[in-house]
Amino acid sequence: MIAYTLYSALTGLAILPFILYLRNPYFLQDLRYAISSIKVALCLRKFKKRKPFYSILDRFLDHAARQPHKPFILFEESSYTYSQADKVSNKVARALAAHAHLEEGDTVALFLGNEPQFVWVWLALAKLGCIASLLNHNIRSKSLLHCFSCCEAKVVVAGADLRGAVEEVLPTLSQQGVRVFILSEDSDVEGIESLSDKIRHASEQPLSPQLRASVTMKSPALYIYTSGTTGLPKAAVINHEKLWKSSFLQDIAGIRSDDIIYVYLPLYHSAGFQVGLCGAIEKGITVVLKRKFSASQFWNDCRKYNVTVFQYIGEIMRYLCNTPKRDNDRDHRLRLALGLGIRPDVWVDFLQRFGDIFICECYGATEGNVGFVNYCGKVGAVGKENFLHKMGGRYALIRYDTEKEEPVKDSGGFCIKVPRGETGLLVAKIGERAPFSGYARNNQQTEKKKLKDVFVKGDLYFNSGDLLKIDSEGFVFFQDRIGDTFRWKGENVATTEVADHLLTVDWVEEANVYGVKVPGHEGRIGMAALKLKEGMDFEGKVLYQHVKNFLPSYARPRFIRIQEELAVTGTFKQMKVKLAEEGFNPGNIRDHLFYLEDGKGYVPMTQEIFSSIAEGTIRL
Repeated sequence: MIAYTLYSALTGLAILPFILYLRNPYFLQDLRYAISSIKVALCLRKFKKRKPFYSILDRFLDHAARQPHKPFILFEESSYTYSQADKVSNKVARALAAHAHLEEGDTVALFLGNEPQFVWVWLALAKLGCIASLLNHNIRSKSLLHCFSCCEAKVVVAGADLRGAVEEVLPTLSQQGVRVFILSEDSDVEGIESLSDKIRHASEQPLSPQLRASVTMKSPALYIYTSGTTGLPKAAVINHEKLWKSSFLQDIAGIRSDDIIYVYLPLYHSAGFQVGLCGAIEKGITVVLKRKFSASQFWNDCRKYNVTVFQYIGEIMRYLCNTPKRDNDRDHRLRLALGLGIRPDVWVDFLQRFGDIFICECYGATEGNVGFVNYCGKVGAVGKENFLHKMGGRYALIRYDTEKEEPVKDSGGFCIKVPRGETGLLVAKIGERAPFSGYARNNQQTEKKKLKDVFVKGDLYFNSGDLLKIDSEGFVFFQDRIGDTFRWKGENVATTEVADHLLTVDWVEEANVYGVKVPGHEGRIGMAALKLKEGMDFEGKVLYQHVKNFLPSYARPRFIRIQEELAVTGTFKQMKVKLAEEGFNPGNIRDHLFYLEDGKGYVPMTQEIFSSIAEGTIRL
């Protein structure tokens, strides 16, 4: 009897995994993710309780003590160990303390490109208890001054190559009492002080932790600016707790302490700085730092530095797939890619061409309080729900009216959750577990990201601005951004979906879809900016037949604009607002324009056609 009972129990245990698999084929991945998330949560909880406060800087200092000779930054032909980075950042901190008279809590703007000095200056500011404002090194004039005013920086540290940009706004900075330092040995411009010479003469001795004694988990660590695709950049407030959470993403993705990560994304952005650099510090790994992305140099760099992990964002993966095929495409050590914004067709092409690289697609926003990770590698998904998500913070997809640009309400005035498989606006409850810090000195934009009385009176939710869909298995799919989705003929048109169909045409290399206003018509009508593959021509009849076969009439782009290069932000997000404002008037646009004429296909856009549309002679 005992033997029978034991046999039955063992049999039950043996078939349990099979039963669990039948009920949930992603059980093991869900379990691994849950274990990793719990470990991260416990680690963060421990850090919160530590006295004095334990920051990412302290993690770096621990690594510098334990593995002083391990390479930290590989940059071009130079290599810097953890110990060297610690010592040089000590020199920078002492130089800034002595000559810029910085104190704990001061804000310093970093106006630098991707170079080791960016890392040294940030570490130095952290050692002084200062807040770093990470400026996009591509902005100029009005935008640059706007970013300064957002964070109220007392000091700016700029790269020598950005001297000209600083000189443009120097009179205003001087009026505001901002001290300006350039990373050069000397300066002959009044109002601009050299810093490299002062660093060279400073001591490399460690600084007292008392200099940052008042810093806590809730203290601001950084200001990171939104890309400004819909206006002037906004300074998202990143506190130390959020910085820790972002850095743990590498751990969730499965990155190991022996990995080497390739970071070419701009360090002024959350992906490059928080996930890339700070994530590497959390793991104690080596960073291959690149000034900027180069599709032609990417694989050679990966082979040269033995890269095992890289980050991507936006259209990066498509750029790699569009490079000429080579016999050594699979000759590399890459095992994992971490990022967001890869299209499903590119995902498949990338794996087929470059080999078995696990793509860990994620979803999140710099200022957001909710995120997802596609830890299963499901093609096209930006994440997967896990029971821990609901424990970590409440979120929902709600019905959204793209024409009125507002959530749909029920008879009681509350938002309506969409069922599984339907598209809705992602909102996440703001609370202790999922806070929203907002934007520095911009209460109006901060309040715009909040939704009140969502499901009950008095509740408060973060408005992600993103339309998502969650399928029956819990996989999360990005659909579009609010404002990118437009309404035409009473129907919602998702720009991402239309672009995906256009990209299947063999002579289309890139596609940017947006809606344009037409006089006398409600809503917006579809337009697409296309970049053609090298040596290929635009074929109006072919494209017409394609969109006719795959898209409903209301979603077919009525206008086509051919561009040599599609405009993107510094983080490779397509820019739609400016294109939408420029419209489809051939008198104002130099690019070739085409108009979808009913029954004929895409024909060259003329001033006569434009006038007829504007006058209402041609009804769309």
